[in-house]
Amino acid sequence: MASSKREQLISTAQSLFAREGYHATGIDRILAESGVAKMTLYKHFRSKDELILAVLAQRERQTLDDLARLRGARSPREALLLTFDGLHAWINQGDFCGCSFIHAAAEFHDRDHPIHRQAADFKAAFAGHFHELLLALGAAQSELLAAQLQFLLEGALSMAHVQGPGEQALQARAAAEVLLSAAGV
Repeated sequence: MASSKREQLISTAQSLFAREGYHATGIDRILAESGVAKMTLYKHFRSKDELILAVLAQRERQTLDDLARLRGARSPREALLLTFDGLHAWINQGDFCGCSFIHAAAEFHDRDHPIHRQAADFKAAFAGHFHELLLALGAAQSELLAAQLQFLLEGALSMAHVQGPGEQALQARAAAEVLLSAAGV
């Protein structure tokens, strides 16, 4: 039962943090919306920062698991391009509020802060997804190309947050196809 309360706290906090921000969302609000007692919260998390880290860790696991399934089920080129299709589907969901990791890095801007480091580590792991696929394709300068593809994805993600959901990810996908063709893969 304790595990379900922990997951309930994480789920509620994730939703509130996405909509309202990390600093703007207080513990009392998370408790009120989750229906979990304060003592239970502190049984699972010693601080709000620890809860934020748990929220980000869960989001990271979900995303990296999705990317691993994508790599395992498709050809490398198709998996790479489908990453942009997945982004398109996500940003066009009704509850899209931008990237939790970008928000975390912005709110906890000190690069030595554990929350900022966790956001940076996730972005590096995401770049690893592109790099792994490019290595499988035999792309020259795979690290550089992986970074360029991530810039496209991150730019589409940021612009969808600023402008509102639209065709940003599909436009980034088209640019990715140009980069892949130029690289001969």
